[in-house]
Amino acid sequence: MSASRTRLRSIAAAFALCAAAIGAAQAQGYPTKPISLIVPFSAGGGVDATARLLTPKLGELLKQPVVIENVAGAAGTIGAQKVARASADGYTLLFAVASPLNVAPLVAPSAVRYDTFKDFVPVATVGTSPFVLIGKASLPAQTTAELIKLAKSQPGKLNFGTDGVGTSLHITAEMFKQRAGIDIVHVPYKSGPQVLTDVAGGQVDLAVLPLTLAQPFIREGKVRAFGVSSPARSPSAPNIPTLGETPELKGFEMDSWLGVLAPAGTPAPVIAAWVAALDTITKDPEIVRKLGEVAVKPQLIAGPAFADYLARERKAIAGVVQAANIKAE
Repeated sequence: MSASRTRLRSIAAAFALCAAAIGAAQAQGYPTKPISLIVPFSAGGGVDATARLLTPKLGELLKQPVVIENVAGAAGTIGAQKVARASADGYTLLFAVASPLNVAPLVAPSAVRYDTFKDFVPVATVGTSPFVLIGKASLPAQTTAELIKLAKSQPGKLNFGTDGVGTSLHITAEMFKQRAGIDIVHVPYKSGPQVLTDVAGGQVDLAVLPLTLAQPFIREGKVRAFGVSSPARSPSAPNIPTLGETPELKGFEMDSWLGVLAPAGTPAPVIAAWVAALDTITKDPEIVRKLGEVAVKPQLIAGPAFADYLARERKAIAGVVQAANIKAE
């Protein structure tokens, strides 16, 4: 290698070290102004409601206001794209679930303008919330095992509703179908509440919905709950078994996580400040109580562990999407 080339590389390395040092130094005083937390869904939904439970306390801990900005559309991908393209300075972050990051890239790749694993830094999850398999009250099945037996006895006759093709609810329902070895027909809707209303009215046989959405109807006996998608029973609904308790579905798991991600390149001290704040929040008794009311179980998975979680989730979802040939485009 020539001396001039060696010198150029040394200068480049020095500049890189200086840039890193400047970024770290700037981050030490972080934050100095309000922070925008992008929720890639409409105001009033489950993701938005959870974020709004956290932001007042986040503002206290970070000593700057954390302001929610709803950037809805295209299954959350528009809001996610805004964060992917934002400055990596810690003042624009994403509060999301799997849909825009691990579902949309598989079922509608042409609509996604970012790479989940290259354009974001996983900061931490704040909790998980299960989905629940429900059915109309008149179904002649009381348990998941009986439901599977019923479906096998009449292939293609039963149907199930979700909030659309290629959504997390659809993926979970298809996973149930594949693991149970049954043939039931998908009926896509535009929203979860519409599905719930039609299951309660008997127009649809089954549905996979967020537990927090379906819980009031379950309690009132308007629909029947067969099982939750989490590996353990939900503290907010301990009487509902997990789907994995049914022998045919042993090990079944498809939780909905909620978490924070930052643009790639965000300084490590900024990430550390957020992890510390989120760790404090997920242990705060009042926050824990409020999250429990919306069927969210506080759970902090931070940094590389969160990245590994996302990679495992992508692999599991990809298998379901391929087997069911799901395309939302």
